[in-house]
Formats: sequence, structure tokens, C-alpha cells
Amino acid sequence: MEPLYRTDVLSKYENQITIFNDYLEDFPDTDELVWILGKQHLLKTEKSKLLADISARLWFTYRRKFSPIGGTGPSSDAGWGCMLRCGQMMLAQALICRHLGRDWNWEKQKEQPKEYQRILQCFLDRKDCCYSIHQMAQMGVGEGKSIGEWFGPNTVAQVLKKLALFDEWNSLAVYVSMDNTVVIEDIKKMCCASALSADAAVESRRDSLNASTQSKGPSACRPAWKPLLLIVPLRLGINQINPVYVDAFKECFKMPQSLGALGGKPNNAYYFIGFLGDELIFLDPHTTQTFVDTEENGMVDDQTFHCLQPPQRMNILNLDPSVALGFFCQEEKDFDSWCSLVQKEILKENLRMFELVQKHPPHWPPFVPPAKPEVTTTGAEFIDSTEHLEEFDLEEDFEILSI
Repeated sequence: MEPLYRTDVLSKYENQITIFNDYLEDFPDTDELVWILGKQHLLKTEKSKLLADISARLWFTYRRKFSPIGGTGPSSDAGWGCMLRCGQMMLAQALICRHLGRDWNWEKQKEQPKEYQRILQCFLDRKDCCYSIHQMAQMGVGEGKSIGEWFGPNTVAQVLKKLALFDEWNSLAVYVSMDNTVVIEDIKKMCCASALSADAAVESRRDSLNASTQSKGPSACRPAWKPLLLIVPLRLGINQINPVYVDAFKECFKMPQSLGALGGKPNNAYYFIGFLGDELIFLDPHTTQTFVDTEENGMVDDQTFHCLQPPQRMNILNLDPSVALGFFCQEEKDFDSWCSLVQKEILKENLRMFELVQKHPPHWPPFVPPAKPEVTTTGAEFIDSTEHLEEFDLEEDFEILSI
């Protein structure tokens, strides 16, 4: 079971500004390789390239002075929203890979692709943005979390899975494993069924708008695979991480499909993006910045959404055992490749970090891919409430079994 952390008094955090830049350490002078989200950097000769790669990741932190959540709730998430922010960072990385590719890089004050701005707008702190702190906090109520209560990695994963159902532009299939087990059959069923459904919907709309599209026939050239966001919540020990899992955990950051990991320490969530030796590299959401909205020209000033300081590091053995690994598979061949890597690097251990099975376990409830809702979004716009989700028969948020 993921640890329960809560913050009972929100008012003390309302206008709190916490800056950790004072103790950020630079990288050491070493010949070791650094792994960041599936890419390796030789620290001694590629330091500037490494820092550019890290600063390109979208960085979501505490914010203040946004509209009150739910109309009367908190107007800052300082003190309680760190895991939600980490979930946003992992999802944002998936969307960057989805639309721009892993090799895309960000440069300060340089014009970026329109897809980048659209991705950023999905996460603004407004109730009408599909992955805003407002939507995530309110969706968490359905997972048994009050607004202002600290989330664990599994809860964030479940919330993202449900919110993604309403996000038509990004069109992700989100699979959250349960009982430390990833089921290949279920993922392929979900991604292929979702892709066919999405194609049918697009075709129907095109036909209604332009009859000439009928002459082109069915979409034979479209890929029959919906891009996959795979989240694997894990419990890697009782009170602290079991050292037997360290090597397998680090291997996950080497995979090309890696989106890093959600985790941290009690009451402090971090977004882990790589490692150097036995130190994990992470982006820290514990800085309170002022709410940023869309400007008159429809653009978002992105200067506060990228961390321009060297990232922080922590020894992997200091990690809380409750974590969630993330992976992105744009195409079916990417998922097949991921399965092969897991078989080779993860399942070789005597005490496995998680299981990968071909068939749906017979003692589990039947797997039903989440139904695509009738209410959809186009990019940053989103429904004003989460009531519609109650109509859908989604997978139950199963408790992660302790190892």
C-alpha cells in the first residue's frame, strides 16, 4: 500500500515561497556515464549537452495565486501538491515524446513549435485545462483523496488515467499496472481497440464536414496503435528500498521508452529522470512560483517552466520504497522492444521488481478497456467538472501489494 501523507492546515502554505537553489550542487568531475530518460551522456566531455537535455524537460512546481480549486478551495498547492506536479512532469514528457520526439530540445527565448505551446497549455493552473492542478485535485476525490491531501504515486497514476479519457488531442492510452504485473495481452487490447475507435470517430467527423473524403476510402494507412503511457506503481521494500532492486531500477532509466519515475521521501515527492552512479537525478517541485496564464497573443511565457539550475541528486538507498515507473511507447514496435528489454534486464533477477506476463491472469476480474467518453477536449480546453467520469466503468484502483 502506498504511504499516506496528508497536510491538514493549508492556510500556512498559501503564500509561502520555498527556494532550494542555495544548496543545488553541480555535477562532479568524473568519467562516469549519466543516463537521462533513455539517453546517455559522458559527463566529462558532454556536460553542457547534459544540462541542456535536463533543462528541456518541463518543470512544474508549486504555484500560488491561481483561481481557488472548486471555487472555494485553496489558491496554492504549496505543501501538498508536489506529487501532482511530479505526475504532470511525467505526463508532459510523454506528450513531448508524442508530438516532438525525445531528441527535441528547448532553448531559452527561442521560438518553439506550436505543439510545444499546446502541450504547455494543457498544464496551466486553470480549471479548464485538461491536466491542471484543479482537474487533478478534483479527480483525486474519486480516489479517496480530499483536496489538499498528499497523493501517493499510485493515486496520481489513477488520476492521470481517468483524465486522459477526456483528452482527444493527445489521444493517449494510459495503462496502470496492478499487483506488480504488466499484462501484454491487456495493453495490446487497449491500444489497438482505442486506436480503431479514435480512427472511426475522426473518419465520421471528416465525412460529415467534407463528403469528398469518402472517395479516399477507409484509413488503411493509419497506425492501428494508440500511443501508450505505461505506469508501473511499485513497492520496493517495507520502510526503505530493498538494495536487491537497485540495479533493475536503474536499468529502467536506460530504456529508450523511459519517462523516469515518481517517488521521493515522506512528504517530499520528486520526479526522477536519471542517475549517475548510485545517485538518482531529479527535478524538484518544491519551489513556489506565481501562477502564469496565457498572454493576450495566446502564448504562454515558459521561462518558469524549465529548471535552469543543475538538478538535485540523492542516493538511491534513501528513496522511499513507494514509486511509479513511467514508459512511453509511440508505436507497437516500441512496446514490443520494451517487453524484450524487460525480459532481458528486469526478469533476470531472482527477486523481480515486477512481472511481465503474456496473458491476463485468470483469477483477476476481466479486463475492459476504459470507454472513450462522449465529452472530449481539443488540447488545453477541458470539462468544467469531473462528474461525467462517474458514468464510466473504470478499473478499480487496486492496492499495490507489499513485497
